[in-house]
Amino acid sequence: MKTIALPAKMLPALMLAATTLFATGAMAHGGFKCEEPKKEWKLRDDLEDKLKAEGWDVRKVKIDNGCYEVYGFDGKGQRREAYFNPKTFELVGDVPQK
Repeated sequence: MKTIALPAKMLPALMLAATTLFATGAMAHGGFKCEEPKKEWKLRDDLEDKLKAEGWDVRKVKIDNGCYEVYGFDGKGQRREAYFNPKTFELVGDVPQK
């Protein structure tokens, strides 16, 4: 296996590019945060029922960064990873899906 030697002056630019790439991915999934006290949260099943009434096909609901994270398909058939406030069920964020 051959080793490729890069000029030393390229290293800072390469490190910056790698850091930016990894930070962007982390922000996409960790940028949504809910800070409601747990005693004020509504039930997960109630959110699932609400979304199903809106035409969603809910595959999974879990907790992430204090929000309800929902995986499924919305009423238009679009694949979604959406974050909801557990107290109000307000949509607080969406991760683009391919």
